[in-house]
Amino acid sequence: MSVYKLTYFNFPALAEPIRFLLAYLEIDFEDFRFEREQWPSIKPTMPFGKVPILEIDGKILNQSIAICRYLSKKSGLAGSDDWESLMIDIAVDNVNDLRQALSSHTFDPNEKSKAEKYVTLINETIPLYMNKFENTVGENDGYFVNGKLSWADIYFVACLDFLNYMAKVDLLESRPKLQAHKRKILEIPQIKSWVGQAKRPAFSM
Repeated sequence: MSVYKLTYFNFPALAEPIRFLLAYLEIDFEDFRFEREQWPSIKPTMPFGKVPILEIDGKILNQSIAICRYLSKKSGLAGSDDWESLMIDIAVDNVNDLRQALSSHTFDPNEKSKAEKYVTLINETIPLYMNKFENTVGENDGYFVNGKLSWADIYFVACLDFLNYMAKVDLLESRPKLQAHKRKILEIPQIKSWVGQAKRPAFSM
C-alpha cells in the first residue's frame, strides 16, 4: 500500500482540492501542516520554493492542479475521452483564473492598488466568472461538464471557502444552481466525512 503525505500551511486553500480527492479515493494520508512563521525554514526544502507538495512513497510531487489531475484519473473523474477531459480541464482552469485574480488582490502589499483591484473584482471579475459558472452548471444538469460528476466539481467546491475568504463576499449568493451544486458535492459520502472531521483545517490567515 502506498504512503501519502501532504504538506501545506495550516489552512485549506490550495491543498484542499487535493484533500478532497484523497478523501474521495478513501486514501489515508498524513496531512502535515505548518504555521506561517515556520515557512522561511521550510521553503528552501520545497521544489521551486512552493507548497503544497504531495509525497507518494517518498517521491515528491509539486503543482497542485497536476496532482489533482493525477488523483482524478485514479478516481475515474478525469473524463471518459479526450474531449471530455479537455472540457474538465478548461472548467478547472477557469476556476483557477478566478482564484488568481482574487489572490492578486488579497496578497497585494500596496494598499492603493489593492483597493483598486477590489473595485474591479466586485464590479467586473466576480460577476463575469460566477455568472458563467452558474449558467454552466444550469446547462449541464447540475455539474460543470456533461451532466456528471468530474474533478472540476470537486475542485470548485474544495476551493470555494478560500475564494469566499479572498472575495470577502458569499460568491454563491443569488446563484441557486451553484448553491445546489455545492450541497450535492458536500453530500458525497467521502467528502461529507472529510468536511465533518474536527481535524479539517480552518482559515487562520
